[in-house]
Amino acid sequence: MDSESKKEVLQSQPKILEINDDFSLIKRFIEGDESTFKTLVHRHKEKVRNIIYLTVSRTEFVDDIAQEVFIALYKNLKHFRFESQFTTWLYRITVNKCKDHLRKMRIRSVFVPVNETEDHSYNHINDNIDVFEIVHKSIYKLPEKLRIPLLLKDIEGFSYQEIADTIQCEVGTVKSRIFRAREGLRNLLKPYEEDLRV
Repeated sequence: MDSESKKEVLQSQPKILEINDDFSLIKRFIEGDESTFKTLVHRHKEKVRNIIYLTVSRTEFVDDIAQEVFIALYKNLKHFRFESQFTTWLYRITVNKCKDHLRKMRIRSVFVPVNETEDHSYNHINDNIDVFEIVHKSIYKLPEKLRIPLLLKDIEGFSYQEIADTIQCEVGTVKSRIFRAREGLRNLLKPYEEDLRV
C-alpha cells in the first residue's frame, strides 16, 4: 500500500477512535464499549472525591458517596444528551448525592445526639495552628446553599456559569450566594484573625 493509499485509509477512520475526550468515551460507551467507563471514572474520580470531601467535611464518607455517584453515572450515562459539558453533568450528580447525604445526616441527628466537641477544638489556639482546618471547619458552618457555590468557585475554580449549570439556578443567584458566603466566612473567621495572618 503506497503512502497516498494509507493516508486515505487513515482519513476514512472515524475520528472517535482517535480522540479520547469525554464525549468520545461516552459515545463509545453508548455504542456498547463499556470499558470506556473505567477511563471516565479514572479521569474524574479525584475531582469528584475532592468535591465530596469539601462538601460533607468527613473523610469517612467520601468513598461511599463517590461510589454512589459513579453508580448513578453508570445507570444514566446512556441518557447523556451532549448538550452541556460532561463535567457539569457529573458534578451536578456529585452535588446532589452530597445533598442527599447531608439530608440523611440531619434526619439522623434528630434521633441521635451529635457530638459537639469538634466545634470547640479551636478555642485554644497554639503555635501548631492548622489554618486549612480552621478555614474548612468555618466553611462547613455556612448554610448548604451558600457553602456549595463558594466551594465550587473559590476552591474548585468553576466559572459562575458552570456553577449555575451544576446547581441549576441563575448566574445572578450564584453571585449573590457566593457574596453572602464570603461575608459569612469572614465573620466566622474573625476570632482567628490574628492567628490567620501569616
